[in-house]
Amino acid sequence: MENDIVIYTDGGCSGNPGPGGWGTVILADGKEIQKSGGEPFTTNNRMELTAVITALTYVSQTPELASRPVTVCTDSQYVKNGITSWIKNWKKNGWRTSDKKPVKNKELWVALDELAAVIAPQWRWVKGHAGVQHNETCDSLCAMEMQKFMQ
Repeated sequence: MENDIVIYTDGGCSGNPGPGGWGTVILADGKEIQKSGGEPFTTNNRMELTAVITALTYVSQTPELASRPVTVCTDSQYVKNGITSWIKNWKKNGWRTSDKKPVKNKELWVALDELAAVIAPQWRWVKGHAGVQHNETCDSLCAMEMQKFMQ
């Protein structure tokens, strides 16, 4: 347990699509590593996925973290359900949804699937805007990044 890595992520945008931001907090070895970024025109779901991909990429490319157990805490049902459930059928159906439409954000889902195959994180949904400390930090990072495009 003390060797585990816990990741919190959040993404959002103003309008949907619109200016977007994402934030992540990686907790490891008693340290809190914050990362954030954004795009001038994007969607909420793209930002949610980008936050998780960025955090897992960081873990996978950091030798002292790469082989340790990881838990991802996200307030996005889209991310959690997508990676733990929906993606199996998407891949089986040639990246089509149950109503035969192309999966949105396929390139991000492919990247996340590849990372998840290597890291095998546990996925945990947390309620957004409910006082969960590190989720609130991610939300603040998101808002800060969005503001950069709204000046």
